Amino acid sequence: MQGELNAALGRVTREHASVVGAGRTDAGVHAEAQVASVRLATALAPDALRRALNAVLPRDVAVREVVEAAPDFHALRDARGKLYRYAVWNGRSRSPLRDRSHYYVAPRLDSKAMAEGSRALVGTHDFASFQAAGSDVRTSERTLWRFDVEAREGGEILFWIAGEGFLRHMVRIAVGTLLEVGRGRRTPSGVAEALAARERCAAGPTAPAQGLTLVRVDY
Repeated sequence: MQGELNAALGRVTREHASVVGAGRTDAGVHAEAQVASVRLATALAPDALRRALNAVLPRDVAVREVVEAAPDFHALRDARGKLYRYAVWNGRSRSPLRDRSHYYVAPRLDSKAMAEGSRALVGTHDFASFQAAGSDVRTSERTLWRFDVEAREGGEILFWIAGEGFLRHMVRIAVGTLLEVGRGRRTPSGVAEALAARERCAAGPTAPAQGLTLVRVDY
């Protein structure tokens, strides 16, 4: 997305744009409200810039709003938290219309067991077990304010995760671990045990990217 937005800004304003996003998302992950900041000298009004960008951006990227920010605003450094949603389709049959936005799991999942296991992840913890190999962060300690499991009628299960910061693949590994609980392959208390181990091999598999959406960035 960053490269496409830079290119679009260059076409519209004839300036060399350098967009800063609120964070990186893996290939295949969706964003409903990604935030980006950029310095421009254009005389275009914010809404005129929005319309011009949407006219040249690819169909899978759209600018929802353009506002003039404070001179020192930085989309990444000023972010205070993010809300993610992971969507699972657990219906009786596969849903082609949900194929790009949900992860299809055929066996019936125990949403109550998953909700019980998710409670261990709320708070400030060392999430080393829930980060992808090869990460170069200074610390794997992170704070989660929320990890809810919402089972909707018909087969949709939504995981809502909010926190001040996330490790690489952290949400997808946490969901993959809870899906093991839902399948009966791991007990709810096993989530806390995986967290305490601080080793990647103690947690479950990484859930596929297409089910994950960045819902909101808080400032």
